[in-house]
Amino acid sequence: MISVHRAEDRFQGGDQDAGILSRHAFSFGSFYDPDNLRFGAILACNSERLESGAGFEEHPHSHTEIVTWVVEGELTHRDSTGHATVVRPGDLQHLSAASGVRHVERNDGDAPLTFIQMWLAPLEPGGEPSYTIVPGIADSTPYALPAAGALLHVRRPGAGERVVVPDAARVYVHVVAGGVRLGDEELEPGDSVRITGEEGLELVAEGAAEVLLWELGG
Repeated sequence: MISVHRAEDRFQGGDQDAGILSRHAFSFGSFYDPDNLRFGAILACNSERLESGAGFEEHPHSHTEIVTWVVEGELTHRDSTGHATVVRPGDLQHLSAASGVRHVERNDGDAPLTFIQMWLAPLEPGGEPSYTIVPGIADSTPYALPAAGALLHVRRPGAGERVVVPDAARVYVHVVAGGVRLGDEELEPGDSVRITGEEGLELVAEGAAEVLLWELGG
């Protein structure tokens, strides 16, 4: 089964008066859709745009694997375990909330900040919080999240190049930049595809593109 979800159909949240614009692919916060709670381990895929000086003040998380991908600008991250970093485009950030952690996410730069944040459910609750940042992750280099039974593929195809979609029980595709084609479907930035039980699929880049593919268990 292949289910395409368009960027314009995402629920709009955030606080525009505070310089925060959020677009939610799944039920999130005040937006509740009982038919759109999760896809496999993925609980949320939020597109966030923060104006200069805007941000999310300290707030808690627990029993969640949080992966952040910066599209443009710089994300300032601080958490209760003592980590303080600046995450830039091409860097992958992974916060494992485990039994509980608090963190701050802000745009302390002069330019707008856009990032994609994805929440995954762990296979087992509890444990100690951990933090990982992979600077400048290379194309085709997968990032494993064994705690959620998931694998993230970052792909940056050029015009006409093909990207093999993993033959997994479930695959979640998010288009970050550029345009790609999946069969007869034209996908643009912010579009996503939920794939279940399919094999032999490929994405074809219409031009330079950036795509995140989650390989998920059953």
